[in-house]
Amino acid sequence: MIEKSKEGYSLALRQTQSTIRTDSPNWQPWIMYVLKSLDEQKQILENKITRERIILGDLPILSVKILEITREHGRITVSNIVKTTDTNRHTVKDQIKSLHRNGFLEKHGAGRGTWYSLA
Repeated sequence: MIEKSKEGYSLALRQTQSTIRTDSPNWQPWIMYVLKSLDEQKQILENKITRERIILGDLPILSVKILEITREHGRITVSNIVKTTDTNRHTVKDQIKSLHRNGFLEKHGAGRGTWYSLA
């Protein structure tokens, strides 16, 4: 957030710094800037969570499990998912291909060494 509003950051910092060596420093510009930035970041994250819940609500249960496992472990393989979910290998491959095709997973490597991470 600070990177997006460098001017506001600098202004709030200068306003506070100009009073720092006085008998009554004015912390309000800096504190308000920080609180506003945190509030904006919170709003962005809330919107992201809402979008993700809508998207995940439309996915098959196995796809949601695959994404949760990937989020938890950072990366997955078809074998990991087969073992973790006790699901048929072909079904897992189909779900992973679909998740990759729809932009949820990023594919790394090829053949037996292929693994996936969140996109």
